[in-house]
Amino acid sequence: MPETTERTEHTESAVNASRAELTGRTERTDPLVRRAARRLRGWGGVAAMAVACGVTASLVLLPLGPDGNGAGTGPAGVGGRVQVGTDAKADTCENPEASLQPSSADGPSIAAIKARGKLVVGVDQSSYRWGYRNPEKGTLEGFDIDLARAIAQDILGDSDAVIFRTIPTNQRIAALNSGKVDLVVRTMTINCKRIQQVAFSTAYFQAGQQVLAPKLSESITGYDSSLSGKRVCTAEGSTAYEALEANSFGAVFKDEGDGTKADKDLLTVPNQLDCLVRLQLGEVDAVVTDNALAAGQAAQDPAVELKGRPFTTEYYGVAAKLGNDDLVRRVNKVLVDYRKGPWQDAYKHWLQADLPGISGPPAPLYK
Repeated sequence: MPETTERTEHTESAVNASRAELTGRTERTDPLVRRAARRLRGWGGVAAMAVACGVTASLVLLPLGPDGNGAGTGPAGVGGRVQVGTDAKADTCENPEASLQPSSADGPSIAAIKARGKLVVGVDQSSYRWGYRNPEKGTLEGFDIDLARAIAQDILGDSDAVIFRTIPTNQRIAALNSGKVDLVVRTMTINCKRIQQVAFSTAYFQAGQQVLAPKLSESITGYDSSLSGKRVCTAEGSTAYEALEANSFGAVFKDEGDGTKADKDLLTVPNQLDCLVRLQLGEVDAVVTDNALAAGQAAQDPAVELKGRPFTTEYYGVAAKLGNDDLVRRVNKVLVDYRKGPWQDAYKHWLQADLPGISGPPAPLYK
């Protein structure tokens, strides 16, 4: 088959099913949807309808193939960020967001992309507003998708010269190290552990971990002792999972090994949207995830909401394979220009309605 500029491994029938669900042209006869609606009648009629849509959409939008409130509400450069031109210590993890100086010079990584004529980017297709498939058009859209296209435009002179490969949360690093993708643009948090595994650009968005739960769950107040004994879902390989490992407040978030406390398939999932489905089905009591992603999930389902306040400060970066320094420098060069206007345009279009009050991107930090 000929290669397309947006090659993903979904089937046409899945897209058609998603389109029909969105426009209401099919009956909701899926047993999983009926099961979800029955379980959540206590959430109210609106919630029951929302869960049906959410479950059906998530079944269509799960990444295919085995391979693979307010965050940042202050102006750029505040909140402890080092301003442009300030050097950070190299070879330490004092400032994991510190990246290489921007450059437009070509190197071996850029040369390989130009020879191929396509930039291959790992993305999500199930995170509303960030990287998701528009069921009407069958195309990938969102904040991260816009950024990936901007990088392709700079390297190849064509924003459509990009192959999108949808990858689960837990396969982002593996996809880079195997060479399956050149970059990952997928709400990926920069931290000390990950900078030993992949190379990051400067930060392009600030977020924080927060709890998502049903509005009617008044007993859950946030990331605190109210989670004791509650079933909490996270995505495998996420910073939310690491946060719960450090302090779970007595929440059940992983299989304890005795087969009685938890089911790993319910509590630890490949993708964040899977957690929303588990929550809608009543199989978990809460979700811990980035508030930037949770805000999009709350927009999809009016029966859930963010609880408490963000309990971490995290920064998303574009990830590349370790050693591909020329590509990282090129992405940082793209981000210099992107912060001057396109970032704000993308924020207003995709995120402002669900994450209001963000005045700009984080200031870049360089080694």
